[in-house]
Amino acid sequence: MQSTVSIAPQAEVQPNVIAEVRGGIGWLTLNRPQALNALSLEMIRAMSHALLAWQHDPEVHAVILRGEGGKALCAGGDIRFFHRAATANDPQLITFFTEEYRLNHLIFSYAKPYIALMDGVVMGGGMGISQGASLRVVTERTKMAMPETNIGLFPDVGGGWFLARVPGQVGEYLGVTGQMIEAADALSVGLADCHVTTEALSAIVQRLHDGNWSSAEQIAACFTEAASAPDDAKAIIAPHREAIDDCFSQGSVQGIFADLAGSTDAEWAAQTAAHMAKRSPLMMAVTLELIRRGRHTTLADELRRELDMMTHVFAEGDGIEGIRALAVDKDHAPKWKHTSIDAVRDDEVTAFFVSPWRHEQHPLLGLSD
Repeated sequence: MQSTVSIAPQAEVQPNVIAEVRGGIGWLTLNRPQALNALSLEMIRAMSHALLAWQHDPEVHAVILRGEGGKALCAGGDIRFFHRAATANDPQLITFFTEEYRLNHLIFSYAKPYIALMDGVVMGGGMGISQGASLRVVTERTKMAMPETNIGLFPDVGGGWFLARVPGQVGEYLGVTGQMIEAADALSVGLADCHVTTEALSAIVQRLHDGNWSSAEQIAACFTEAASAPDDAKAIIAPHREAIDDCFSQGSVQGIFADLAGSTDAEWAAQTAAHMAKRSPLMMAVTLELIRRGRHTTLADELRRELDMMTHVFAEGDGIEGIRALAVDKDHAPKWKHTSIDAVRDDEVTAFFVSPWRHEQHPLLGLSD
């Protein structure tokens, strides 16, 4: 059957985002492989423009998000831009997060099936554009994380909401530590829906690209019918689930460290404590509070809260220093505001949850619950 091809108008095609309608599918391809498809403001705008155009287009039955290059769907936001903008007091920094969070909300509430091919690295902002998908496909190359505490940030893009909804205390564990997980763990805690091999994924994408599809059910079935069990040899969560729930149920990061020190799952606990010792003490405490609050909020309210918090991260937090150490000077020796978690005060944490805007002036006021 002859497939129909409709290339999106030029306004929808950016150098790093390719948006096209082909065979009844809206294809969104992140095309910045040299940066592991990290998101720029222009990419966020291109994605938003295409999704809004396709939402009511009768020729589009489903949307598929994919990343070019074979190494990543998306490694997150462009943190070098964050550093430049923050140090220059550039208002584009808050514009970036405002528009990114609007995109995240659009994806979570999208009117049509949205399929995220989470092949390769999917971290930070990459999670924000994939966790709201109706079908989240992982492969043996998937490397998933919310690693923000390592650079003095917190798990944003709705992370305080979706991490709060994974089983037990796994959300606190993933958010506070920034631990990377692979396909088996992602499936086991509901951060993915379907595993296919990269070989199968390539064949499915080619089949979908060459075909002419009339229903979303047919499109989704191409993935679910090819699903296979992932290799669980590198699973972290299931083998240590009891210890994770015990340690990360504590009311403070100090309490988590204390429980890790006394855990009977000694090797895992020692590795986890060592991992946490490299993270920003302040942002680990903020992240723990974020996820606890996230259990009692809507996604729209969560995204508004996270925008509030992001203004504090770069004004009083560890964001500039964390990004400097990892991505600018690359000395991997951040000088955090606090040398240990014991130095972090409760009032410092609480300050992150105070909005700098009056309610009626909030940039994300229009998000619906």
